[in-house]
Amino acid sequence: MLTDNNKIFHRKKILILFLAFVGMFSVLFGRLIYLCVWRADYYADKATQLHERERSIKAARGRILDRNGKVLADNRTVCTVSVIHNQIRDPEGVIRMLCGELELSEEYVRARVEKYTSMERIKSNVPKEVGDRIREYDLPGVKVDEDYKRYYPYGELASKVLGFTGGDNQGIIGLEVIYEEYLKGTPGNILTVTDAAGIEVETAGERRQEPVAGNDLVISMDMNIQAYATQLASQAMAAKEADSVSILVMNPQNGEMLAMVNVPEFDLNDPYTLPEGTPETLTAEERQNLLNGIWRNGCINDTYEPGSTFKIITAAAGLEEGVVTPESTFHCPGYIMVDDRRIRCHKIAGHGSQDFVHATMNSCNPVFITVGLKLGVENYYRYFEQFGLKQKTGIDLPGEAGTIMHKKEDMGNVELATVSFGQSFQITPIQLITTAASIVNGGHRITPHFALQTLNQEGEALQTFTYPVRDGIVSDQTSATMREILRMVVAEGSGKNGAVEGFSVGGKTATSQTLPRGSGRYIASFVGFAPAEDPQVMALAIVNNPQGIYYGGQVAAPIVRQLFENILPYLGIKEYNQENEQN
Repeated sequence: MLTDNNKIFHRKKILILFLAFVGMFSVLFGRLIYLCVWRADYYADKATQLHERERSIKAARGRILDRNGKVLADNRTVCTVSVIHNQIRDPEGVIRMLCGELELSEEYVRARVEKYTSMERIKSNVPKEVGDRIREYDLPGVKVDEDYKRYYPYGELASKVLGFTGGDNQGIIGLEVIYEEYLKGTPGNILTVTDAAGIEVETAGERRQEPVAGNDLVISMDMNIQAYATQLASQAMAAKEADSVSILVMNPQNGEMLAMVNVPEFDLNDPYTLPEGTPETLTAEERQNLLNGIWRNGCINDTYEPGSTFKIITAAAGLEEGVVTPESTFHCPGYIMVDDRRIRCHKIAGHGSQDFVHATMNSCNPVFITVGLKLGVENYYRYFEQFGLKQKTGIDLPGEAGTIMHKKEDMGNVELATVSFGQSFQITPIQLITTAASIVNGGHRITPHFALQTLNQEGEALQTFTYPVRDGIVSDQTSATMREILRMVVAEGSGKNGAVEGFSVGGKTATSQTLPRGSGRYIASFVGFAPAEDPQVMALAIVNNPQGIYYGGQVAAPIVRQLFENILPYLGIKEYNQENEQN
């Protein structure tokens, strides 16, 4: 029999257990209320997600337009075909249909149809008409979603500038990759509801989050100028059996690129196809290396010895520093001794006595070596940097190469002499034309560029791009003197094949030998601008390894002349009548 103390203890124990139970129940009940009320939306979303399948919808990529609104890069509607394993009722029928319509092997399709995943992509970038046919079969578990594939209306035109996109519609090279963030847009998605077995609930319908299209990009390129320059480059390459031909066309006042040609180009709509005759035994690495070479933009990715076009820089530095004037006189016996080295002029008999203007017209190496030596290593290197040659131009294309130049402490008289007439160092074509433009435009170091602005889908401007300009790399007087000297080069000197009837043109020729010396391989080039008194357009033509005659004045200058004959009237540049102006 329980004593009174035991009864009291027992009652306390029961009370404690009861209170503990009530406490636990209260906690659980409170937790339940918290989950059902305050966290209801969260868990409802989680439950929905367990029964939803998501398929992405590609956004339409922004177009690339030339300065006149012509579409250079556009979109075409294509389809992505996928399968959902749990929803397929007739696997063999699905396999047969997909093999036939998509021209795929049974092994490839079967592996994906039988793979137990939430969704398996069979093929993307399927032509819309094929996607429509597949949709008409109405086979459960087969999904056809429309998306976009990049399309280039002009095929090879400006291929190494525009670039192209991959299977995911993402930029690979060129402007497509540089301006990816503006062009790509925001993908959407399609959400469908499934039951516990993963079967789509037809009565639940689907929810769509619509994609947001990318912005259009307006660039400075003029499609007509690009097309004509490409035609001239192709003709020159065929006529001279050259390895390649490059043509750059720029507005020297602001750095806008009107054209950039690298022949041979490649088909932007089929960028992975190798040239005919390519061995089929290439490894994957060899194949990719070959493609990289085909896609390479020589105007910005490759360096070369500029040769005599670089005399523009030496002349500008000499005039700016005051070590030479247009009236300065020189004597050329056909060579010059620098330390113990004999450096010859291209005219073996020499040019005799001449002033600096005629020395430039004659492209006389000994005279420019003399100017370089008068400047000295310290001053010459300072102007090299002042003109911007030690930095990249900053053009809005990927992979720009830098200048390859002697270190100042390694430059002696011989190195200075060879640099003075454009040898023993290397720069890119875009660097050469940019620096020459900056010297003749009044001394303003401009930034070469393509992008002008972005537009929304209604054609309204969203962003206008601006680029750095550095003033005072040479004085107005030096710039004016250089324009006049280079006008004389074309009017009466070595660049006369670049003259355009009715227009005042300035320019400079070059014939440089590729390394190693004595290889018999040359680079012919010519840089020209018009009008000479107030440059509005500048062009650089480079012919790599021309066969037969290889001199810049005979090979490259005529290319720029033909270009100017057509584009100067097109650009509204008026003919220049010097006699009337003098009267």
